[in-house]
Amino acid sequence: MDFNYNENQKLIADMVKSFAEKEIVPFMKEWDNNQTFPIEVFKKLGDLGLMGVLVPEEYGGSGFGYAEYVTAIEHLSKVDPSIGLSMAAHNSLCTGHILQFGNEEQKKKYLPKLATADWIGAWGLTEHNTGSDSGGMSTTATKEGDYWILNGAKNFITHAISGNVAVVIVRTGEKGDSRGMTAFIVEKGTEGFSSGKKEDKLGMRASETAELIFDNCKIPNDNVLGNVGDGFIQAMKVLDGGRISIAALSLGIAKGAYEASLKYSKERVQFGKPISQHQAISFKLADMATTIEASELLIYNTISKKKAGERITLSGAMAKYYSSEVAVAVSTDALQIFGGYGYSKEFPVERFYRDSKLCTIGEGTSEIQKIVIAKQIVH
Repeated sequence: MDFNYNENQKLIADMVKSFAEKEIVPFMKEWDNNQTFPIEVFKKLGDLGLMGVLVPEEYGGSGFGYAEYVTAIEHLSKVDPSIGLSMAAHNSLCTGHILQFGNEEQKKKYLPKLATADWIGAWGLTEHNTGSDSGGMSTTATKEGDYWILNGAKNFITHAISGNVAVVIVRTGEKGDSRGMTAFIVEKGTEGFSSGKKEDKLGMRASETAELIFDNCKIPNDNVLGNVGDGFIQAMKVLDGGRISIAALSLGIAKGAYEASLKYSKERVQFGKPISQHQAISFKLADMATTIEASELLIYNTISKKKAGERITLSGAMAKYYSSEVAVAVSTDALQIFGGYGYSKEFPVERFYRDSKLCTIGEGTSEIQKIVIAKQIVH
């Protein structure tokens, strides 16, 4: 396996760095403080081809693979994890679901708009009473002639307010039946479809999170994704790929926190020498560098398997679980290295610290990842 950057990855890394310096860095503190979702940034990322990284060129996308996709997320997240998160959610979840399971008509209708960020996408699985237990969802769809009537709500949904279209998984059969859920495409402006208030979050504050509400929302049968009853199985396959993106997000956070710490430790002098020369600090830096390397190897091992057409349920869960925990550990150590300054908003590590925790929760908690891993290795 060759884990070195290919030419496309090098170009994407340079492009993202340049874009971030101009379009993200000057404004990210304000976005974080005010919990602003900078939709214009995602339109510009769309112009660069980064909102449809995996979408084939025939549908208006960039037609790249997961290596290029991970590179883009990582380098965005090193600067502002909120931007990396929203870009990943748009690509992997809504767009990815339609790409994997949409029919030709659905792909032609939605993918060109999503791949260019002309439309922003949302994806709804989680509900108020069903976080990890998604099979127990209460939102329902009832068939009436050529239409489906949706009722219920989804929460913690990225782009629930600003999104132009959402893919939602709702119950069409018995509660708890894995064959009793179906995926639907729901466009903004559909009667009975609305969004709730924005969540006031600890971290990832520039990534919009809110409710999706369905009140006798009438959806044509043409908007069913795949077969009726396949929604849960589809969602699990979408999340397999989505876990790579959260692992990449985690990797970016860890690298951002580590690089800031390394730089600071060489400049900060205590007891007559840079703190990087004190063993207590140098050992922290050694641990950070080692776990980041291991995280990256797990991610690229998963990409290698996906490229070879192998199942990535196990390797994807391992990469997501480990990388997310590394992001939290590295950002915690980074804050400690910065000391009192780390607790100040003057330096970036407090934001990495706040943002990192989402990685162990979103798209399957660390506990769920361990369940997935255990099932794969025991059975």
